[in-house]
Amino acid sequence: MVLFLLDGMGVKILEKHLKEEGAFRSHLAGTTQSVFLSTTVAATVSAITGLHPCEHSWLGWDCYYPSIDRNVTVFLNVIQGTDCPAADYHVANSVTPYESVVEKLNKAGHQAYDAMPFAPPFPGDAEAICERIKRLCRNDGKKYIYAYWNQPDGLLHRYGCEAEIVTQELTYLEEMITAMASELEDTLLIVTADHGHIDTDVVYLKDYPALWECLERCPSLEPRVLNLFVKEERKEFFVKEFNKEFGEKFLLMPMEDVIAKNLMGTGKNHEQFRQMLGNYLAIATGDLTILFTEEEFKSMHGSITEDEMLIPLIIFDNKKEK
Repeated sequence: MVLFLLDGMGVKILEKHLKEEGAFRSHLAGTTQSVFLSTTVAATVSAITGLHPCEHSWLGWDCYYPSIDRNVTVFLNVIQGTDCPAADYHVANSVTPYESVVEKLNKAGHQAYDAMPFAPPFPGDAEAICERIKRLCRNDGKKYIYAYWNQPDGLLHRYGCEAEIVTQELTYLEEMITAMASELEDTLLIVTADHGHIDTDVVYLKDYPALWECLERCPSLEPRVLNLFVKEERKEFFVKEFNKEFGEKFLLMPMEDVIAKNLMGTGKNHEQFRQMLGNYLAIATGDLTILFTEEEFKSMHGSITEDEMLIPLIIFDNKKEK
């Protein structure tokens, strides 16, 4: 079995850029939902581990880690909004380590492999990933392969959901993966995504000083879902002011309600989970993004709209008949 995850290729993106009669859409077996937050950090770690975000506690692009009292850009291991190392060790790997499905299967005596740019042998592009999958599948015995490629997410962020360059990239990936699928024997190939994308308007939270001054620290997680540490004595004012400014396009929830409703999944919460969260979560319900750093993107993800949450299950099944 091969699970191939294409970053950002939500259902709406698939429908927008690829032909209905093409291989991906004609092999679309169904749709499902991303985890919440519908973002690469949370969703790919869930795909890698089989755990909900509340269980693994890799929650968003930027996370607050109480042990060092800092917001950290998780994958890059830098202090949020800077190029400075967050620590002399990888914070997320150290504070919230996990065991992948591949590791668990190998430990149990099965064959399991990764095919992604940041794991040995570090295939550098989609073609190299496909070549690795084909080589591994030619080996004898049953095996599981987890594959990941970082497009079309990067192009969507930069150019937006309507861009022709996204169509070109997805068409290229569809042709390459379909050709690979035709060469695999006795193999179930599932192509999916971690989340979708939505074009949004943006505002900067620092342009709202009355709100900014209520915070103990810069928000974290994602600009579409903000983790907020609000000063105790300013909570009542903050809730009223936030809802006045953004209530039509954001839902402001007390964090205890977020946890009680299991928005970040069921199962046993990681021991760091609650400590990493503030006292409010601002969840985008419309087409507005609240940026808390200087980055700006044309398209975003992370929240609960269909554009962000719905992901495809594309199945190529070349299993032998018994």
